[in-house]
Amino acid sequence: SLLNKRAIERLAKLKDSKMKNANFSILFYDLSSLADYTKAIDRATYKILNKNLPGPFTFILNASARIPKLFETNKKTVGIRIPDNAVALEIVKHLGHPLVTGSLHDEDAILEYSTDPDAIFEKWNNMVDAIIDGGYGKKEPSTVVDLSGDEMVIIRQGMGELEL
Repeated sequence: SLLNKRAIERLAKLKDSKMKNANFSILFYDLSSLADYTKAIDRATYKILNKNLPGPFTFILNASARIPKLFETNKKTVGIRIPDNAVALEIVKHLGHPLVTGSLHDEDAILEYSTDPDAIFEKWNNMVDAIIDGGYGKKEPSTVVDLSGDEMVIIRQGMGELEL
């Protein structure tokens, strides 16, 4: 939960990182509560978000004043996601507020994401409160697009093909 500091600290520990150094994204149900966690976005940025979300993207936006307090950092930007994944969206919808998310990489293959539900259960079962089996995931990461500056920058080309 984005509103549970202890949960965010636990996630940082799972990523083997300190809170101030961890790269987290915020997972939203839709764009309606974005303004609570980002600075005001212009019409062009909203159009890009609206056209590509939900989808396999992480968009970097300028963070509101709430973000440094939530993550104990002085970062000025935040990654936002609205995945095209019914399980994740239903969790956020029923929780009633955004979730914190971060990629956990397998030590044996740094760029390979764990996608096998049985392997995930075996590795993480003793470290987390719950594991939800949503089936096999995809190994290709999200496309990361930085919209925080004057120019749009694709930080990482992943699964998502950006529509402008």
